[in-house]
Amino acid sequence: MWLQLICQSTKAYEADISDAAENCGAASITLSDAADVPVLEPLPNETPLWDEIIITVLFREEQETELQALKQQLIDHKTHWQISHIRQETLQEQQWERVWMDDFHPMQFGDNLWIYPSWSEIPNDNSVKIQLDPGLAFGTGTHPTTAMCLEWLDKNPPLDKQVIDYGCGSGILAIAAIKLGAKQVVATDIDPQALVATQSNQINNGISENQITRFLPDNMPEIKADLMLANILCGPLVSLAANLCGSTKKGGQIVLSGILKEQQSVLAEAYGHYCHNVQFATSGDWVRMTGIVS
Repeated sequence: MWLQLICQSTKAYEADISDAAENCGAASITLSDAADVPVLEPLPNETPLWDEIIITVLFREEQETELQALKQQLIDHKTHWQISHIRQETLQEQQWERVWMDDFHPMQFGDNLWIYPSWSEIPNDNSVKIQLDPGLAFGTGTHPTTAMCLEWLDKNPPLDKQVIDYGCGSGILAIAAIKLGAKQVVATDIDPQALVATQSNQINNGISENQITRFLPDNMPEIKADLMLANILCGPLVSLAANLCGSTKKGGQIVLSGILKEQQSVLAEAYGHYCHNVQFATSGDWVRMTGIVS
């Protein structure tokens, strides 16, 4: 068993509480949002914190004394550190890998596109199948922005098209494009880890090196795509409007996601200079934009 001590505070006192926990020998410290306020666009090398934070400190079962010492410190500094909701819990030992695997199931996108984790049995049918496990890079299909892009690809297979996947993350959109008939995909991301993840998933799906090529943005080849996919965030999408549309053939399609509803008008204005037939689809709080490059 494990012991947990949980409290709520503000980002101003996170360092004080974390230091106290480390000094008491905590096995781990986890920070989570206490007020459902998303952090969407941190600057490079920045690790932003929410204003209201839940701090969870984990101790081994035999560290009851250390936990009680930390608990007393939190009580003593409750007012100064703006602490509330102090509670202690016992966490039963589990096979965490199995719990994690059980939470990730095959997912369907559109009529014919499926994603299967590696431990799932894959049926022998005519559907389009991608093997993909959760990992460090963004994009496993569970987020609405990725799901909306996959659904669009399923409905609009990029047969024999040259595709750019800008902000490739796990490579899921690049792989889906190839599986749905694309001739070739150039995948790019500012995070080298994403390029490693894309290559790994590409290999796992039996896709050759020349079908999906991977580059950091500064090393991108100068090509014109028939289809531009960019599932990133609104700020970068707006600043990259001329770049993304300029890398797409006249009459080519552009599919953008990672956009909140309230950002729709900003994106429409930015891309209205370069695209026509601009349309939006929504899923919850998120938006997908499509257009034809003029």
